[in-house]
Amino acid sequence: MELQPYIDAVRHELGVAAAAGGSEIQELADRLSAPLESAIRLALLQALAAGAEEITRELAPRSVEVRLRGRDPEFVVSPPLDEPPAQAPVVDDEGGTWRVTLRLPESLRTGIEAAARRDGISLNAWLVRAAAARVEPPPRTDTRHHVTGWVR
Repeated sequence: MELQPYIDAVRHELGVAAAAGGSEIQELADRLSAPLESAIRLALLQALAAGAEEITRELAPRSVEVRLRGRDPEFVVSPPLDEPPAQAPVVDDEGGTWRVTLRLPESLRTGIEAAARRDGISLNAWLVRAAAARVEPPPRTDTRHHVTGWVR
C-alpha cells in the first residue's frame, strides 16, 4: 500500500489552507510540509496498525499484520495455526470408559459433524479429542527463537 498519495493530499490541503493567509504563510507551509512528511507517515502507520489490531480481534483465530516493505506498509492475513492432532485419550486397563448423554444445541450439530468428517474420525472420537484438548494442559513450545509483539 503506497502512502505517498495520502501524504501528498495532506500537503496539498495544507497549501490550500495556507494560501488563505497570504504568501508569507504559504511559504511557511511549504517549508513545514517536507519535515512533516515523516510525522504524517508515522501517524498513518499507527492508524493502520490500530485498524489491523481491531480486525484481528474480529477474525480470531486468524490475524492481520501490518509489515513495512521499504517505506510502505503491506497487510498480511495469517491463517490460523494448525494445531497438532490431539493424541488419543489414555484408557486405563480397568475398562476406563464412561458413558454420558450430551445434549448440544442443534445449531452446533452440523459444525461438529463437519469437523469430524474433515478429521476423518467418528463423531464420538472427535468429541473425545475436543474434551481431552480442554482438560489436558497444552504442550509447551520452545520459545527461544520466536518473538512476537508490536514495535512502535
